[in-house]
Amino acid sequence: MAATGTITSPEQAIDLLSPSRQQAALMPDLITQARHIAGSVINGWHGRRKRGTGDNFWQFRPYAQGDMLSRIDWRRSARDDHTYMRDREWETAHTIWLWCDPSPSMLYQSRFSPVSKQHRALVLTLALAELFSRSGERIAYPEIMPPLLARNGAERLATALLQQKTVSAEPDLQSLQRFNELVLISDFLQPADILSAKLDQIARRGIRAHLIAVADPAEADFPFAGRTEFRDPVSGAVLIAGQAQTYAEEYRRLYQAQREFLRETCTKFGWSFITSPTDKPAAQALTTLHGFLAQSHTLSGGAF
Repeated sequence: MAATGTITSPEQAIDLLSPSRQQAALMPDLITQARHIAGSVINGWHGRRKRGTGDNFWQFRPYAQGDMLSRIDWRRSARDDHTYMRDREWETAHTIWLWCDPSPSMLYQSRFSPVSKQHRALVLTLALAELFSRSGERIAYPEIMPPLLARNGAERLATALLQQKTVSAEPDLQSLQRFNELVLISDFLQPADILSAKLDQIARRGIRAHLIAVADPAEADFPFAGRTEFRDPVSGAVLIAGQAQTYAEEYRRLYQAQREFLRETCTKFGWSFITSPTDKPAAQALTTLHGFLAQSHTLSGGAF
């Protein structure tokens, strides 16, 4: 039997870290890819960060005629010959929670894909952290990182993931509040009844979710033929099919039915459902997500 796919080793946590922003040549693979992807779509993302009456420091800027003298930062101005204003941030940032599926099924990689599903999911997670951070949003990760407003959100999240000893198989919703947004990145290959119960729980809490379904092309196309061994990544159970191609039509029907179930569920709740095949550019999923966010936030009176 020719191998059509393999179970990859888990991505090493060290691959998530960036030793220094100034040393791009030394940046590990995942964070480099995430920043590259973020950079390719960042021009379409519009943040809400601007001057206002919040409590958090935003930036120093040169004094301009008409500015309130009480806002001059004399300590910063004393460093050189210019007068600087201390701007605060307008508190309009949303809290967006990110979650990447750690289940064994995410380790799968077929010969038709350059990366595993876990690799794609982690890159998407870090790229979203980069994009949302640049846009002035608070990012968080259940049980790993509380809501954080910082320009280096991707690195902060990577460090938090590195330091985490154990990761829950499901996102802990206890810290999420009503109207928070949650981006779930997974292959969503669980039975429909289990997925339905989990998504209903999120909806009952008033959380708006965005599902990004990562898929290996072999999982969608079922290219298997002849004698093929299928192994369950969780239980280790093995199924040997003498003529695997005889299962192809029924498998594709069930696979598409599950995808349609997820799409319909998200539509019912007003959520977004996006697919990210591992043989396609990761930026496509981010661009699609941005389109949904931009439209929904405009309709609700915000500016994303």
